[in-house]
Amino acid sequence: MKIYHNPRCSKSRKTLELIKSNTLDFEIVEYLKQPLTIKEIRLLLSKLNIAALELVRVNESIWKEKYQSKKMLDNEIINAIAVHPQLMKRPIVITNKKAIIGTAPENVLQLF
Repeated sequence: MKIYHNPRCSKSRKTLELIKSNTLDFEIVEYLKQPLTIKEIRLLLSKLNIAALELVRVNESIWKEKYQSKKMLDNEIINAIAVHPQLMKRPIVITNKKAIIGTAPENVLQLF
């Protein structure tokens, strides 16, 4: 199990606490310090079973300033996330087969 975590985010911290209370076998990736590669983002989207735009925090100023008014293909959105990791929704918890966005931290419990 792996959590893409932002320690400054309250939902990310809450999700991490839920993981800690259910397992000792997990990895924490602070994705702002260790941005995901394009390949990792594609794998994440596959496990989440969502389109690239659904992974974007559309209220982020970078999105509004640089991308919001553009019609973008999934590849372009993935590239934007790779360049600007703060655009990625958080936290995200993944297992070998599935991933969940923890905007509602209790959703992560589905993975146990």
